[in-house]
Amino acid sequence: MAKTSDSAGNPPQERRSLFSRKPKAPKPNKQPGRMKQMLDVFKMTRRYDPSVVWLMLLVFLGVIALALVISYFFFNNNWITALILGIPLGLLGALLILSRRAEKAAFAQIEGKPGASGAALNTLRRGWVVEEQPVAVNPRSQDAVFRAVGRPGVVLVTEGAPHRVRSLVDAERKKLNRILPNVSVHVIQSGREEGQVELGKVAKQVRKLKNELTKAEVSAVSKRIASLGSKLPIPKGIDPYKARPDRKAARGR
Repeated sequence: MAKTSDSAGNPPQERRSLFSRKPKAPKPNKQPGRMKQMLDVFKMTRRYDPSVVWLMLLVFLGVIALALVISYFFFNNNWITALILGIPLGLLGALLILSRRAEKAAFAQIEGKPGASGAALNTLRRGWVVEEQPVAVNPRSQDAVFRAVGRPGVVLVTEGAPHRVRSLVDAERKKLNRILPNVSVHVIQSGREEGQVELGKVAKQVRKLKNELTKAEVSAVSKRIASLGSKLPIPKGIDPYKARPDRKAARGR
């Protein structure tokens, strides 16, 4: 006689009633909400700039006080309306202070690290084409040159001591002048030495440059530079400063 599935040693399957709900599928990991992000930014900023709490509170209370003063002299002391308008404006002012201080704290954390100038250049808004990777690098000193294309032309931002990075800038400028003879090439040296621009002021310095190109010309210049490609990457595990030519292969053996 054939045995049933239960008698064969298989575990009995749990029967689901007609009205029972299906088990919910696990939800994917959600990104932190806006409030969570703002709280993280506030904690990070307060860690590097403890005075940000008092500045935010001062701006918040100052805006509310100003709204009350204006309502007293011009709106027959309608303090309810003053609070309705003053509280949101005070919160907005406090958030603006937090945004400015958070940007300074973020730059303070990455200052002096490789790629910091590229990160500062990436804060530029729309209208700019920014290269994520450096266009020229000195592997020994880790000096680098980053590039952005916008309406002022081509902007090169250096990272490293001026006397060391000069050769990288000159080589990149010659290449750009050869393929784009009528486009201006601007050079901004980031750092804290004389003649350099602080990391947090790099984007501001770039925005001060005078516009010379149209939006269509910016796109054409960017495509022209991209068409040149880049140098082939060095395979992993090979040190270019220790590599030696194969003399037997050069003699045809």
